[in-house]
Amino acid sequence: MSASTTAPWWRDAVVYQVYPRSFADADGDGMGDLPGITRRLEYLRDLGVDAVWLSPFYRSPQADGGYDVADYRDVDPLFGTLADFDALAARARELGLRLIVDLVPNHTSSAHAWFRAALAAGPGSRERARYLFRDGRGPGGDEPPNNWESIFGGRAWTRVSDLPVDIRAGADDDQWYLHLFDSSQPDLDWTDPQVHAEFLDVLRFWHERGVDGFRIDVAHGLVKAEGLPDWAGTVVMAEGTVDTADTADTADTDDPVDPADTAAATDSGPMFDQDGVHEIYREWHALLAELDPEAALIAEAWVQPMSRLALYVRPDEMQQAFNFAYLTAGWDARVVRSVIEESIEVLGAVGASPTWVLSNHDVIRHATRLALGASGSGPNGLRASDPQPDAALGLRRAKAATLQMLALPGSAYLYQGEELGLPDHTTMRDEFRADPAFLRTDGAEVGRDGCRVPMTWAGGEPGAGFSFGADVTGWLPQPAVYADLAVDRQEGRADSTLEFYRAALALRRDLGLGRRELSWRATPGPDVLAFAVGDVHVVTNFGDRPVRLDVSPGAEVLIASGAVDRRTGSLTLPGECTAWIRD
Repeated sequence: MSASTTAPWWRDAVVYQVYPRSFADADGDGMGDLPGITRRLEYLRDLGVDAVWLSPFYRSPQADGGYDVADYRDVDPLFGTLADFDALAARARELGLRLIVDLVPNHTSSAHAWFRAALAAGPGSRERARYLFRDGRGPGGDEPPNNWESIFGGRAWTRVSDLPVDIRAGADDDQWYLHLFDSSQPDLDWTDPQVHAEFLDVLRFWHERGVDGFRIDVAHGLVKAEGLPDWAGTVVMAEGTVDTADTADTADTDDPVDPADTAAATDSGPMFDQDGVHEIYREWHALLAELDPEAALIAEAWVQPMSRLALYVRPDEMQQAFNFAYLTAGWDARVVRSVIEESIEVLGAVGASPTWVLSNHDVIRHATRLALGASGSGPNGLRASDPQPDAALGLRRAKAATLQMLALPGSAYLYQGEELGLPDHTTMRDEFRADPAFLRTDGAEVGRDGCRVPMTWAGGEPGAGFSFGADVTGWLPQPAVYADLAVDRQEGRADSTLEFYRAALALRRDLGLGRRELSWRATPGPDVLAFAVGDVHVVTNFGDRPVRLDVSPGAEVLIASGAVDRRTGSLTLPGECTAWIRD
């Protein structure tokens, strides 16, 4: 990767993910909203990010945090109005921030006008062709059309006659419809031309309102195998792991997984990573190239091996794809190096820039996850009865991992609050949980609420300042430690995680690290990873003991995630620490 300054903005951008309901509440109702985000955009500009990615804010019953969309061209009243969105987009432009929004094309809400029309129109109708309605199997069609399971638990099919009366709206037939997620999220049928036309128009709509890019939810799931055959494999996604047959095995999440060991794992099942999805993204690419050659499409695609992921970012498809192999690599020097090498090589072969990410709204925050053992995947949420992480260890590793990530060539994605060192809420009482994965499994899956807890802005205020000037708490409870980690407790404090992030992001930009090539360097042991980007040496000590590094007398430590002992001709890097060194 060259250090060209003419590359599109997204090739080396640092993107900050905002989960709207949990970022900032302007109207004091305990729920984050678009005006709240707008009022905090200067904070993001000062943090040093290049773009803001908004998780869904569309009109929705909110059965899955807005990923159940009822109207793709409107803002849910929980979050504000279209005018509020326009004000947010305008303010982002004033501050030099690009704007990315989520697009959810795999499924709609069951409250979407299309689905209500499909129910009313009945079997064989034009309206039902937009979704995957099928007759059941067995006597009377009493069995679902196949054995697929929902990512959120339970079967992936619901019978029309089993729907609540208020949703069924008079439909009295016994067909089944597919929902890979919650039953309130019916899957669309992407063989239907009306579905294609609808989403092309949705892309135009938001581009005209100032959007610079689209993060595509479940990008690998839009097309299903012809005939929807049974499958006895295991579906693996951030939201959970689902066996589609009782005999299916799941991986031991306590052990790190080397990408080289999973290179043959190309069978994502008949519901994911079908070759037909690429025709859709070529169609979208062509539209956006006409509207704005610098617009970006970003794939959320949980596929293996990396060569399958590379198909999504060929020159005529998407611009980027999330690098989940890096997120799940864990705290293991060998595995992390393998992922970095493979990412740069395989994605570079199709002309794409790699992305790097450690946390998002679907996984345990890395300040907690990296304290749970070597594995980078971990469980799907924690509760008070589970073994609790070592907070100091987790933050130490999280800062080291982040500093390494920010030096890598390509684009980096941050999740709201990680710049404060926020941990997951690992002791939340079950009565507060809202994740459909928790609800559909009767609590067997803890779910993702722990990483979605509202941001903490002012430690001495109710709800740690989440709601502007209001004596209310947010929609999910914050753990007690959040008050001490609030923005106002960290700003201006040289030893804080917030100022560490600000310094690292400023250096990354000043040094152009995201646009430079990476070369590996020798290390003093197997627990140390070292590479150079330009004239900056990046060294991470994955071990728990200090290591001595030989450096020139004029070597300069630009930034480190821990206390480095600098002496003439050498420096000592403490355990679980990363340093950027100009030698």
